[in-house]
Amino acid sequence: MRFAILIPVYDHEEAIGPTLRSVLAFGYPVLLVDDGSDAPCRDVLQALEREHRAQVSLLRLEQNSGKGAAVKAGLTALESQGFTHAVQVDADGQHDIERLPNLVSSAEQSPEALITGYPEYDDSVPRSRYLARYLTHVWVWINTLSLQIKDSMCGFRVYPVAQVNLVLDGANTGDRMEFDTQVLVHWCWSARPIINEPVRVHYPLDGVSHFRLFRDNVLISAMHARLFFGMLWRLPRLLGRRLAGG
Repeated sequence: MRFAILIPVYDHEEAIGPTLRSVLAFGYPVLLVDDGSDAPCRDVLQALEREHRAQVSLLRLEQNSGKGAAVKAGLTALESQGFTHAVQVDADGQHDIERLPNLVSSAEQSPEALITGYPEYDDSVPRSRYLARYLTHVWVWINTLSLQIKDSMCGFRVYPVAQVNLVLDGANTGDRMEFDTQVLVHWCWSARPIINEPVRVHYPLDGVSHFRLFRDNVLISAMHARLFFGMLWRLPRLLGRRLAGG
């Protein structure tokens, strides 16, 4: 098993340095995927790659395409480099990186499983965001006919690289904020194992949010609609699996 850290980055020039240094302490190779950041963040990322050249590599997307596009590009690159597992970490520093060994340990014990964090929030979480996330959780439970996924929006997770790329090759997943949820639902539909690990969350280190209220709410609403009809198409198989105890 070969692990690497995958960090999608878009204009988090203030947060990415501390986030990177916190993950470097665990000794894994790190792939930074620059999702078409503006010059200040681009320069910071290039400087970090030079400073930590033995452990850090940088993949730049010329145009901003979204977090999902950055993660997918990183997963493809890591598979081509022979890594078996990718630990996705958000660039803004909101996750407690000290939990990283817990996620890796779960992956080592269950190499075929997708390990996903579920948040333990402190008082910094905006109430509106907390309630919106819960609504997404309800739709995910409906669309999978399962409570297997405790939180589909947490960006701290471990992907078995070859297996998740195989799922993505056969799935229609978006390239922006909707990706984190979609990939878990498609993974669940494919009857692959999911393990949930608790992760402390603090919002956020640099105060930068790339959530666009109108655009991303439209994307998320459309995502739930597509997943719902996808669930209906798979309903006999999902019900059969539930009746069989799967």
